[in-house]
Amino acid sequence: MKGILALLRMSSRNPKAQQEHGDSVFFSTAFATQGVDASMLVPWDARAVEIGAKRMAASRGGKLLQMIWSKDKYMAQLEADSIKRMEHFFEFAQVPPNRDVIRQDEYGNFMIVLLTGTIAVDRVQPWGEQLRLAETRPGDILGEMSLLDSGIRFSACTTLTDCEIAVLSADAMDEMMTKDPQLAASLIALLARKLSLRLRAVSARLSENQK
Repeated sequence: MKGILALLRMSSRNPKAQQEHGDSVFFSTAFATQGVDASMLVPWDARAVEIGAKRMAASRGGKLLQMIWSKDKYMAQLEADSIKRMEHFFEFAQVPPNRDVIRQDEYGNFMIVLLTGTIAVDRVQPWGEQLRLAETRPGDILGEMSLLDSGIRFSACTTLTDCEIAVLSADAMDEMMTKDPQLAASLIALLARKLSLRLRAVSARLSENQK
């Protein structure tokens, strides 16, 4: 995480240096750097086909994203103009019920923002018990941990209803770092803060379940 923030700090302070180094590939090459074979990686394009996701108009998706994040304690720190600029880097989709948008223990290079509907977050424990960690609400972010640290998915995320989602891929994150590094830095800092809070809550839930 420190490496990501250092790179973003350099880019935002020195746009010329960014141009000299060319387009960012920090996120899109991160899994390979960790030794993960490309055949093991599940990108959003493949998952979207598998679960029958339908592309949604960016105009609707962008409005939902702005409305939801304006009410979020942390994401509201982004100005309306920043969220508007961010729309360019997201894909928006509609997903039917009972579809796994994310699966536990897979490698995936995208994160999801739930715009409408409900998604269940479940984890199968090492001893075989399936634990329901959460049922998410609009505005919740899923899968950002793997996008940030190139690790395996901690849990499975399954739609319980018809859902509308916003998807940010590793390639899109690199594009944001290249074209709008200050925006990328703000987003990553806020994602890290939200992720830390969620992990603390999950850790407490798992500890309670083991008593």
